Amino acid sequence: MNNNRHKDHNELEEIEISLLLEGIYRYYGFDFRNYTFPFLNRRIWNRMREEKVASISGLQEKIFHDPFVMNRLLDDFSINVTEMFRDPSFFLSFRKKIVPFLRDSPYIRIWHAGCSTGEEVYSMAILLHEEGLYEKTRIYATDMNESVLKVGKEGKFPLHKMQLYTKNYLASGGMKAFSEYYKVQHENASFHSFLTKNVVFAQHNLVTDRSFNEFHVIICRNVLIYFDKVLQNRVYNLLHESLGLSGILGLGSKEGIKFTSIANDYEEVDTFEKLYRRIQ
Repeated sequence: MNNNRHKDHNELEEIEISLLLEGIYRYYGFDFRNYTFPFLNRRIWNRMREEKVASISGLQEKIFHDPFVMNRLLDDFSINVTEMFRDPSFFLSFRKKIVPFLRDSPYIRIWHAGCSTGEEVYSMAILLHEEGLYEKTRIYATDMNESVLKVGKEGKFPLHKMQLYTKNYLASGGMKAFSEYYKVQHENASFHSFLTKNVVFAQHNLVTDRSFNEFHVIICRNVLIYFDKVLQNRVYNLLHESLGLSGILGLGSKEGIKFTSIANDYEEVDTFEKLYRRIQ
């Protein structure tokens, strides 16, 4: 009896979440239906506690009648775990193995998909600046969440994080004093505006939006791990459509194309750092 009651509760919870996600898609246009269940479940329950509602259905009512609640849930669903030169060995590998390949290009288009607040975009701009490639580069930094894009555009990050970011920068092969790239303003480090003069911040949803250009490099790190297999394959195909022949795809440490439908279209440039070159 207790087992059945527990089973019924779990089934009801899954039904409520499914209805909530379907409603959000139909009313607001954001599609979270193929995100992994544990990811969604944690964030929905967190939002219920914050909004002081007792059920998922109660949260659904607030979301449909109060856009501000929807915005708060959207922030919950956004994957905003990021830092400057995150996983320094990735940027070191990019500097050593990808930069020489890019030098011969007359211009370079890079897409940072799911860029969050933009720390990795600034990291790439600094790296390209030091390698003499930034002037011929255009970086497209996209995320589904407009509020995190605003943070990226401002280029102000908490000063207390600079110690970690400096450590990451040096480990990634940084050539200067990291402090040369920002000025201190109260409790923030404000990064110099030249780092964004060739950056376009724009809203783009990997789940619902289409390809919008052809790129030499696409960086999409630590985003796909929150998607189920169906959605992962859909996004991998979108990235594939957006990447030119011989283009470079950079993924997160727990991601990979090995068992995807486009696996044979790439060769590994760096197996450990998940850097691939499109070969067909």
